[in-house]
Formats: sequence, structure tokens, C-alpha cells
Amino acid sequence: MSKKCCSTDGFELTKDKNSNNKTSCSCCADSDVHNEHDHEHTHGESEKTTLQLFIPAILSFVILMAGISLDNWIPQTWFTGWIRLALYLAAYLPVGFPVMKEAVESIRDGDFFSEFLLMSIATIGAFAIGEYPEGVAVMLFYSIGEAFQDIAVTRAKTNIKSLLDQRPDEVTILEDGQTKVIKAETAKIGQRIQLKPGEKLALDGELASEMASFNTAALTGESKPDSKKKGDEVLAGMINLNTVSEVIILKEFKDSKLSRILELVQNATSQKAKTELFIRKFARIYTPIVTFLAVAIFILPYFIFPNYDYKEWLYRACIFLVISCPCALVISIPLGYFGGIGAGSRNGILFKGSNFLDILADIKNVVMDKTGTLTEGVFKVKEVAILPEFNKDEILQLLNFIEGKSTHPIATAVHEFVGNVDHSLKMEDIEDIAGYGLKGRVDGKDFLAGNFRLMDRFNIKYDTDPAAFTETIIAIAFDGKFAGYITISDHIKEDAAAAIRELKKLGVTPAMLSGDKSAVVNTVAQTLGIQNAFGDLLPEDKVNKVKEIKARGEKVAFVGDGVNDAPVVALSDVGIAMGGLGSDATIETADVVIQDDKPSKIPVAIKIGKETKKIVWQNITLAFVVKAAVLILGAGGLATMWEAVFADVGVAMLAILNAVRIQRFRFS
Repeated sequence: MSKKCCSTDGFELTKDKNSNNKTSCSCCADSDVHNEHDHEHTHGESEKTTLQLFIPAILSFVILMAGISLDNWIPQTWFTGWIRLALYLAAYLPVGFPVMKEAVESIRDGDFFSEFLLMSIATIGAFAIGEYPEGVAVMLFYSIGEAFQDIAVTRAKTNIKSLLDQRPDEVTILEDGQTKVIKAETAKIGQRIQLKPGEKLALDGELASEMASFNTAALTGESKPDSKKKGDEVLAGMINLNTVSEVIILKEFKDSKLSRILELVQNATSQKAKTELFIRKFARIYTPIVTFLAVAIFILPYFIFPNYDYKEWLYRACIFLVISCPCALVISIPLGYFGGIGAGSRNGILFKGSNFLDILADIKNVVMDKTGTLTEGVFKVKEVAILPEFNKDEILQLLNFIEGKSTHPIATAVHEFVGNVDHSLKMEDIEDIAGYGLKGRVDGKDFLAGNFRLMDRFNIKYDTDPAAFTETIIAIAFDGKFAGYITISDHIKEDAAAAIRELKKLGVTPAMLSGDKSAVVNTVAQTLGIQNAFGDLLPEDKVNKVKEIKARGEKVAFVGDGVNDAPVVALSDVGIAMGGLGSDATIETADVVIQDDKPSKIPVAIKIGKETKKIVWQNITLAFVVKAAVLILGAGGLATMWEAVFADVGVAMLAILNAVRIQRFRFS
């Protein structure tokens, strides 16, 4: 039996620095008790088969039943004294020795009151008073509970650990018409990868072939084919489906999108929920207290009762110790949160910590950006209206050039409409004015491209009414004069309306904040059924709107790109990013990342948070109620070791089974 990191502190996935992309389960202890020794222990059982896990328990059970048979069913005169003790010791050692070993190692590490020590003292005490069968039975059932715990923990990790196998270790490089296989981590930017049908891409790159179709399930959770054309970005983890394709490497192995996602998942359990942190601290105070109480139960009656029987009071103290073991709490609670993170991963939602599951469970307001969150963010130029006194081609080329300095999806629409950027243009002092647009200088003349507030800011006169348009408008000015505008259309995501309906069913109030003009925002809001929608907002205006909600004492989640709206993300209780195949910065900024960009995953994330919190509190209530009842009965001499076993191992197993239920739920 290996050291159980969940005995005090839960568990987390960590990358073994001495191996290639392998993982182990390491202790996630607080800094005051976490040391190098913890890293030497992994859940060895997780690598064993189910049968191997239960072999010690099976051996112990067979010998125990032989002893009970000789005691009760086929009594033998020779089965007494040292022979009887030796048989029960033989039954005890397969399950008891590993626990006692861990108790010694825990003490050596400074953890004097571990569950291992409690179980060792209790069962040794049972042997001391001649209750051999009960001493063996307690340790046997404890061992079975630990085996089931290992199975549950392994199962809870399956969805997350499977991600760690998504990156191939090797790639086929094309050089001078020849192919050679090299380690993916040694591949260089600019090299060309050959990808055969069925092979998985190891690094982010640009498709060099004319067309290819990919399975993107590793990144988005969606297995439907995604067609790419030459020049499109393709990411590590995508599986080539049809024809041999070639990809030019754009990022090193460690910087790929999938690598960053894996790093996020691996670190997800490091940020603990308040409930989890409380239980940790509680267990560290609670366990020494009940240990001293057990000693008191054994010693104090000597000074109170004249007919003191040390065997009876030692038996009661042992029962008390078995019951008081905090196993059910310190195992099932982190397992519940880990299961929630795993359920999110399976649904294409990445939580950066269990604390965000707790916060999402209490969310009352979800504030959403419009572009890229509720709408596709795939813009198309609809109308071009350049005034006659300006050269239309020149204005569009200047617009294309300056928009090339922006990361907004509108820039992509302009580029697709105008064509290649004319790099011979001389534009200086290009400035991105947050909430307004872009400004540059051409031959000493100002060129402006943005919303009509930008025109007002620079006192540009225009006779166009912005409110008359229901599309996004880019207003253009050159040399202090209004030059015209282009309109750009976007489309609402197909599952956006369903997402809003689900949020309302959950008792969550949806709201939309956007820097786009109010007419566009109101049209989208009306279509989706959002009552609270505000347009023409600067970044500081969005911050003020969120502050107004928080002033009511309600928790707020903000959903956006996590980059342009960084101030709002920082202010909100939970920042949710539409990560998808978008920017790396999105993954870095947000607390929760929705990988497939579907707004319908927002209510799913909240449901996972609510269900996780419900299961955790069910386990807390179950453990406390049962343990409190049996502790009182045990101290009063009304409970036997069998009730103690149920209060400890039985409750722990029920709590574990309850915790893993979340992985079976369907949230969508």
C-alpha cells in the first residue's frame, strides 16, 4: 500500500520531470508538511489491476474466516493461546502491515495524527484485549475501503489523464523530399511535418496542403470533422482524417495550444475550494482531539469507577478511534471536486481550480460580451460607402493596413474584403484607442478608423446617423474630414438562445455588455431574450456596470475573450473565456475556459458547479451525522467494533460512491 495523499490533502496530477509526458499522483499538501518524501510516493495501486488491489484483502479474509470457523463452527481444543494468536496475526499482517508502515512514515514526516496511526492503535488495542477477529476485521474492511478509494480516484482522473496522451512524442519531418522521424520536442519552427491519415498532430502550425479534414476532439470535445484550407492554423492534438497532409510548424512543442491546456488541467487541483481548505484544517485539529479523547476514555474511568475493567474501557477507546477516523471527509471531498473538474473536462470546459466550481454554484448574474460570445465573431463586409471626393481604393488600402495592427475579428473581415495588405504604404504613429478605434498618420495627415465616438473625439463632422444602422459600422476619416463608412454583419450563434433560456431556468440573470453600437446590441438582445443589454460602452463603462451588480451583493461571472475585457474579468468573481481555437492569452487570463466556444456550455459549467457543491455537502452531512451518533454510542459502550467499521469505512465508501456519481451525470 502506498502513501495516501488524500489522507490529509487531496490529490493532483503532476508531471514527472524525469519522464516524457508521464504523470503521477502526488500529494498536494500544505507548505508546512509538504516535503521531498511526499514526492517519492505515488498511487502504485492505480497502476495495478483490480484483482491485484484486492489480493491482500482476499488473503486476509480467507485466513480470518478459517480462524472464525475454528472458534465457532468447528471448534478445536488445540486452537488456543499462541496458535490462535498466530493465525489471526497471519490474517492481520497482509492488510495491517502496510498501514502501520505508512503510520511510521507519516510520523517521520511530521504528521503524527494520520488515519494510519488511528487505525493501527485501534486494531493493536483490539489484539491487546484478545478481540483478535474484530481487530483483523476492522483492518480488513479499512483495506477494502482503501482499495475502492484507489479505484474511485483512478476513475475520477481518467478523463483528465487521457488528455496527457494527446500529444505524440514523435513527428515525421520532410527535408529535401526525404522523411525522417524525430522527437516532437526537438522540432523547430519553420520545419515541415508530414501527417498521414489517422495521425495526430504534435505541434501547432499552418496547413501547407491545399485542403485537409481534422478531428478536433482533443481541443474542443467535438469529434465532427473540421475542414481546413491552405494557410489555416492547425493545432496540436488534431487528428488528420483523409489524405496525407503537410504542416509548417509555427510554435515549439512546449508552446502549443494543447500543451498550455494540459498545463492548465494539471494545475487545476492546486486552487482549492473554501470547503476543501476548511476540511483540511478541520481534520488536522479534529484528529489530535479525538485521539486524546480516546486516551481519556481509557484512563479517566479508572479514577471514577471502583470496578474499573481496563479491557472494557480499552475496547471502548479503540471503537472511538475507529469511528473518529476522518477518512470519509478528507477523501470524498477532494474527490468530489476532482470529479467536478473531470466532468467539466469531458464536456469541453476547463476549470482552473475547484474554488471556481464553488463560486459558479452561487452565481446569480452572467454578464456576456457580444462579439465571439453570443455571436459568431465571423464578420463579413456588407456595405462600403466612401464619399466621392476620396479615392475609394486608397481609403480601403489604408483601412486594410491599419486594421492589420488590430486583433479584433473586424480586422479579418476587412482583410478578406480588401485583399493583401499593401506594405509599401507609409503609416506612422499607429495607436489603438481602447473603446474607440485606430489612429495613424500618413504623410502628416491623420487617418481614423473606428466607431462614431472616435469621430466625435477628434471633432470630425459627419451627416450620417449611426442609430439608423443595425449592423456594426466602421467610420473612416482622413485629413480631418469624414471619408465614409463600411458596415459589417455578424451572426448569432445557433445555441445562444438556448443558453439564455437555460441560464434563466437556473435562476441566473443574463446581461450583455458591448462596445458595439446600441442599435446592434439591442437587436441581438431582443432576438435572444436578454433584458439587460448595453452598447456603446468603453472598458471603464463595463467595469462600472459590473460594479453596480456586485454592489447588490451578488456574485457575477463575466464571459468574453479574456483579453480585451481584462479589467472586467479581473473584477468579476469568475472570468469565463470562449477559448476554443482562439488566442493563448484567453487561456492564461480566464478562470474557466470553454473550449468549443459554445455559449450553451455556460449553463453546463454552472450546473457542474452546483452538482459538485451539492455532492460535497451531502458527504459532509453524512459523515458528521453518522460519526457523531456512533461516537456517542461507542463512548457509552453501546456500539461494537462492527458499528465502528460502518461509521468509518462504510461511510467513507458511501461518500466515495456519491462523489463519483458526478462523472455519470449528463449536463447538456
